[in-house]
Amino acid sequence: MGIHLPPRRAASGAFQPSSTPALSVVVPAYREGQGIRVSLDRLTAALGATGTTWEVVVVVDGDEATSRAAMGCQSARLRVVGYGCNRGKGFALRYGLAQTRGEVVTIIDADMEIAPEEIGRMVSLLHLYQADIVVGSKRHPLSEVRYPFFRRVQSRAYQLLLRVLFRFNLSDTQTGLKVMRREVATRVVDVALVKRFAFDVELLALARHFGYKRVIEAPVRIDYAFETTTGLPAVARVLWDTAAIFYRLRLRHWYDRNATAGRRALDVGLLDPVRGEP
Repeated sequence: MGIHLPPRRAASGAFQPSSTPALSVVVPAYREGQGIRVSLDRLTAALGATGTTWEVVVVVDGDEATSRAAMGCQSARLRVVGYGCNRGKGFALRYGLAQTRGEVVTIIDADMEIAPEEIGRMVSLLHLYQADIVVGSKRHPLSEVRYPFFRRVQSRAYQLLLRVLFRFNLSDTQTGLKVMRREVATRVVDVALVKRFAFDVELLALARHFGYKRVIEAPVRIDYAFETTTGLPAVARVLWDTAAIFYRLRLRHWYDRNATAGRRALDVGLLDPVRGEP
């Protein structure tokens, strides 16, 4: 598939230079197919209702069909980028965050099962409470989520583990909607390494480690029934990545010694899109 970095085009309706947006939204996408068009239409409608300036960066994680479908949604405010080999959600988020320009940065899953209409409210909370990060939480008392018993047990056990390892004071770290100040996103991308499903943990652990401790939870609406529990291979991978984050952060102090390594690796022109390494 190659790297898609669309050129800026003049005023006929597509890409053109613009002032820095107030809000950037990163959407990692994989195996969405034509459904990505419906999702992006819903997202842009929700962002249009916020009354602020915004951009969307869609990162196609090595999927040609999704790339073709998403390309049809490009506009002056929506860019589609990507690379040829599937690298995982964490890698896609790091890749997209490195290309945002907004003062506030949001990440949201491509299927829009988490209602994108919540973004505007979460941005308002970020400013109102002068927070560093606003985390969408399935366990917030105002959230609208159907959440089966075994999935609750699985999630709660993991959150207890995170509280012990990283001193999190959060009820839910894994919901795929988060809003943060640009300074936080930039500092995390500089050193983040996780390429798959524990990126949320790495993001929050690094933010706390670097002094960004004003983190609040916000309600979400999720249009998914959570019919099955996460499979054992995925659970094992998340636990392995979580242990690796703890090892790098608490034992080796790797993140402190490599404060600019991640930024160099993700700079356009320095990234190898196949191996994901500089």
